[in-house]
Amino acid sequence: MTQGNAQPPEGQPGDAPAAVSVWQRLDRPAKAQRATLTHASIAAAAVDIADKDGLDSVSMRKLSGHLGVTTMALYRYVVGKEELFELMLDAAYAEYDHPVLPGETWRDVLTVHAHQLRAIALRHPWTVELAARRVVNITPRVMATVERSLGALDGLGLDIDTMAAAQHSVMAYVRGALTDEIGHAELMKSQQWADEDDLRNAYGPHMTWLLGTGRYPVYHRYGMGAVRKDDKAWRFAFGLDCVLDGIAARLGI
Repeated sequence: MTQGNAQPPEGQPGDAPAAVSVWQRLDRPAKAQRATLTHASIAAAAVDIADKDGLDSVSMRKLSGHLGVTTMALYRYVVGKEELFELMLDAAYAEYDHPVLPGETWRDVLTVHAHQLRAIALRHPWTVELAARRVVNITPRVMATVERSLGALDGLGLDIDTMAAAQHSVMAYVRGALTDEIGHAELMKSQQWADEDDLRNAYGPHMTWLLGTGRYPVYHRYGMGAVRKDDKAWRFAFGLDCVLDGIAARLGI
């Protein structure tokens, strides 16, 4: 028999979305809510947990303890983890700061867009993991950033397929670069390395042997002579410029 205090199972990424999304429910006329519990407070608490301990640490039970409410109380606001992740992602994207400026070009917009996404990811590394899972990429604020970047290519004489492909090319670069950068940061954190010198000291013996074989002369020159190998912001900006240069040359814009 079902116990009287049985709780819904934890939702998992990839669960089928609710027939009516959390955003549709939020758009309805507001009902009286408990002052201590709102969609915004739930999202903020979950973001706090994920920022400190990672995405896998977020659970409905842990979140209810963090908020000081019962787990069942949370299910009055979200149907499971899928919706919780949506709220978290949308809350993180509230930090996206990209006003419309007079005289800005499509390249200006896409450059700022990419750097804004990088800044959000560095503050909230779990957002990159969510994007990789591709389960909750559709929220009002996420859609607003897509509209902002896609709209930068509007009015340039491009068909909509070309506009979308160009915008997607920028996003593909951003996602790839951030996956690499965040993965590197997570490795540093997990090994409790304070800086890049700690990493080099850890891998030094292996790298010394490999380079000593003489099979990798160009990489050896890079390792010995590069002066910006730890400058991740410069590397991100350089790669982004290359992508934008390619779009400009290919499309003549």
